[in-house]
Amino acid sequence: MRLFVTGGAGFIGSHYVRTLLSGGYPGYEQADVTVLDKLTYAGTRSNLPADHPRLHFVEGDVCDRALLFDLLPGHDAVVHFAAESHVDRSLTDASTFVRTNVGGTQTLLDACVASGVQRMVHISTDEVYGSIAEGSWTEAWPLLPNSPYAASKAAADLVARAYWRSHGFDVSITRCSNNYGPYQHPEKLIPRFVTRLLRGETVPLYGDGGNVREWLHVADHCRAVQLVLTRGRAGEVYNIGQGNERTNRQMTDDLVRLCGADPALVRMVPDRKGHDLRYALDDTKIREELGYAPAVPFERGLAEVVDWYRSHTSWWDARRVGAGVASRLAAAGV
Repeated sequence: MRLFVTGGAGFIGSHYVRTLLSGGYPGYEQADVTVLDKLTYAGTRSNLPADHPRLHFVEGDVCDRALLFDLLPGHDAVVHFAAESHVDRSLTDASTFVRTNVGGTQTLLDACVASGVQRMVHISTDEVYGSIAEGSWTEAWPLLPNSPYAASKAAADLVARAYWRSHGFDVSITRCSNNYGPYQHPEKLIPRFVTRLLRGETVPLYGDGGNVREWLHVADHCRAVQLVLTRGRAGEVYNIGQGNERTNRQMTDDLVRLCGADPALVRMVPDRKGHDLRYALDDTKIREELGYAPAVPFERGLAEVVDWYRSHTSWWDARRVGAGVASRLAAAGV
């Protein structure tokens, strides 16, 4: 078995690859893995095991058609994590998001069809659905994205579906709730707040802090992706959730407590443009069809993540320059 993983040096992709190489997915203990990653600010080679005999790493762009046509032949399946994923950045420059998320997905699909790759899982997000005041989204919910990032992911989802319908290509789409875990870049809410609070720095909380999100541990997300890879149906979408909901205010309070920080470090800032009020996924389909269930309780997972950042200051200290962009945007009310 040979797998091709795009974005495999990023937060979620590297967790998937590390688990795969350590024998964490039954039936794939001997799988060879090719990782393609552009190594932007959000990805780093150090997230992956150096010199693993079953890992082949290629630094490159998912939009590079010639490179993909050269690399893909001989691979059995593709897991497509590669994406620009930060909403604040998409509000200041959407062009990179459209290029990578839409154009990159289309180029990858072209290369898969031409190269004889048999299977692909396209990793998407719950943000493609927009915002929901009550209830939860099923996979049949219309796509109503509210940020350039979410719109680019929704477009990529539709391109993937079109390749299933037009070319008969075996592709499934996953849409997950907010992820958290170790090795997450400190531009994202949990690591940004944790790393700042541990240093005694202020943290910006948008609006009144009433926006609601579900939080999914990266290990649970990656297990679900593997289930979809091995048992998911072609052309189908699978929501991946956790079933817990936290307002941003509640999450902030949890992080302040776990970091042992002063609550006065929380600073209210003007709300973000087009800030979705609430996300909530109905993941009945993947639970009933594929037997998925999250295994990491939120309270335990969050405490372990805070401890990880507390004991890995050298890892995140080197990445706080990129995170500073998001902080400056928040401070400006973007």
